[in-house]
Amino acid sequence: MRTIVHMDLDAFFVSVSRLEHPRLVGKPVIIGGTSDRGVVSACSYEARAFGVHSAMPIKLARRLCPDALIVRGDYERYAHYSDVVTEMIGENVPLYEKSSIDEFYLDLTGMDRFFGCYQWATELRQKITKETGLPISFGLSLNKTVSKVATNEAKPNGQLKIDFGTEKHFLAPLTVDKIPMVGEKTFQLLRSMGVREVRTLQEMPPRLLERVLGENGITLWKKANGIDNSPVEPYSERKSISTEETFDQDTIDVRFLEALLVGMAERLAFQLRNENKLTACVTVKVRYSNFDTHTMQCRIPYTSSDHTLIARAKELFAKLYNRRLLVRLIGLRFSHLVGGAQQIDLFEDSEEMVRLYQAMDRMRRRFGDSSVQRAAGQGVERRRFNPFNGQRL
Repeated sequence: MRTIVHMDLDAFFVSVSRLEHPRLVGKPVIIGGTSDRGVVSACSYEARAFGVHSAMPIKLARRLCPDALIVRGDYERYAHYSDVVTEMIGENVPLYEKSSIDEFYLDLTGMDRFFGCYQWATELRQKITKETGLPISFGLSLNKTVSKVATNEAKPNGQLKIDFGTEKHFLAPLTVDKIPMVGEKTFQLLRSMGVREVRTLQEMPPRLLERVLGENGITLWKKANGIDNSPVEPYSERKSISTEETFDQDTIDVRFLEALLVGMAERLAFQLRNENKLTACVTVKVRYSNFDTHTMQCRIPYTSSDHTLIARAKELFAKLYNRRLLVRLIGLRFSHLVGGAQQIDLFEDSEEMVRLYQAMDRMRRRFGDSSVQRAAGQGVERRRFNPFNGQRL
């Protein structure tokens, strides 16, 4: 029998801001863009009581909670405190997974023969809070799904153990949106079917859910019944992602090189968002026909946004490029990666921009990462391949 703990730092961004600025303690706090066109990245429990939630337009959040203190995010500090907690968990846990900047899964299977897992997790939670000042909650059960739901029920700053064999009973009275993977659209669809509580999902034929939701229907039915065999994936910090291309024939076509760079940035940014990563460093590499190789990099606020990364890549290329020499290779690397969802870094982007990225990424996941491209990056494949002689140009 497995023993899985899910740990989640409560209102992480807000908690870090309160460590830096004690005046925010006990006040409704919103982390996000400071203009009305921005979106909410996170908010305190005091603000949530007024109906404020993440990804909500700042303009609406102000209207719901006029007394809220709006604070611009500081991802450098978030990354620092996340690293501190990660290090503490790594020193104490034989197997753990870091699923985001503020969430962790711990596999304590087999540790009960030495000491109680629940008591051990309690002591670790207390240690983290004492040494960092950050509140953290956890849930303990036999799998990741039930433990995550238990954590959410234990918040804020609490803990909850779900005994083996009681998973279905624990989940049954909860609303279906408490199950991980149930987003707003799925929740509304289930509501239209008369499904509000998890117990109703538990009693439904799984094939019916499959007809309505596809393969996700079976997964949802299993989660509703407390069934989840997914393993805790060992954590390893990926430091960078990169891509480069060597041309069969050296080129001096600036427009082609810039278009290729745009396409590279788009694909890498999509990869970041797919893996819930953000980057803080952009590096461009250029190798000339004489094999001289030059690189240039710049540090940026943590982001996974195409438009920000493309702009930085083009700026670096403009500084690197020597117009008198043919180019043999061009490359792009994003480094200093940390875990974090896309909307975290969009402090000044509009709600429309967030929705645009989400729509573009859905298209790419369904039809391939090249299915949606900026006009500046189109035509590169046609330029790289001559259909008349079958050779790359």
